[in-house]
Amino acid sequence: MQITSIEIANLNVALKHPISTPLGALDAARNVVVKIITDSGIFGWGEASPFAPITGDSQESNHIAAQQLARLLLGRDPLAIEVRMAEINAFTTGEPSVRSAFDMALYDIAAKAAGLPLYRFLGGERREIRTDLTIGIQSRVEDTLALADKTLAAGFNAIKLKVGRPGLVDVDHVAAVRELAGPDVAIKIDSNQGWDFPTAVANLRAMQDLGVEYSEQPLAAWDIGGLARLRDRVNLPICADESLFTHCDALKLLVAGAADYLNIKLGKAGGIHMGLRINAIAEAAGASCMIGCFAESRLGMSAAAHLAMARPNIRFLDLDTAYQFAVDPVGGGVRYDDTIGGLMHLPDTPGHGAEIDERHLQRLCRIAV
Repeated sequence: MQITSIEIANLNVALKHPISTPLGALDAARNVVVKIITDSGIFGWGEASPFAPITGDSQESNHIAAQQLARLLLGRDPLAIEVRMAEINAFTTGEPSVRSAFDMALYDIAAKAAGLPLYRFLGGERREIRTDLTIGIQSRVEDTLALADKTLAAGFNAIKLKVGRPGLVDVDHVAAVRELAGPDVAIKIDSNQGWDFPTAVANLRAMQDLGVEYSEQPLAAWDIGGLARLRDRVNLPICADESLFTHCDALKLLVAGAADYLNIKLGKAGGIHMGLRINAIAEAAGASCMIGCFAESRLGMSAAAHLAMARPNIRFLDLDTAYQFAVDPVGGGVRYDDTIGGLMHLPDTPGHGAEIDERHLQRLCRIAV
């Protein structure tokens, strides 16, 4: 099997409601979609969702890099994923989002060629997977509660609250949601690097009786030593997100004692190939993983959900941004349950199962042999 052509296009979709974080507000998905076509008639889809404050790339840079990577892969065997990803990662250490898109498409092709859904191709079996729903930073506690009430009414059993406000303001928001939700709903907090060390210590100690499941990236991404010191000072698990891109980062974090959990995002890791490596290192260290997202459509969410289903060590799912899409440009792939909030259903069709309705694509270009 050989790659004969690759199509690259932009995908722009507005969100129903902006999501506010300490790193900025997200009001739309500005993604890049890749379709790898082979001489066998099998093709694979992948999606990049860049977020410059974390990944350092953009839709524009992804579109350019995708054309360069397409020329690199033409005529090559798409089933040799290990070799193809080594070539891609040797070509650039940047543009992790678009490297992830190529990775997704290659795994889609390989699973289709094997006649297996991707989670089975990865060695997994069907199990229940369920995402939380994220509530962005609100200025008033009443606004946070209003969104939490809608989330609970939709049947979600886990809420992720964006935090990182000055002083101890976050404590009131978390305490109010806990009172509303009761003891059986999981509450996670994500600071997106928004606190300094003293503020993190003060907040996490103030929240220690609120049943928070874990604190995600409370300190700056570079401050692995600070994360380790914080973990020793508070009685709350720490999850590393922006500090983690590759398996090398996973090793550094766990050797330093800086994290209890690791957040794999395909758009940071450069795809499933690296996500598998990160999870293996976490398993070896006795640490669990979560899988998160940027602003992927159900295409990117499908690839992430297959990885989660295939690896039970990925315990926590934060694959919710597609809930906020004003329109759904994807056919097939993962489906969110209509009655049980957060429950995700994967099809047993070969590959990851998702395809983009090409009417939603813009700035399409095709690189061919």
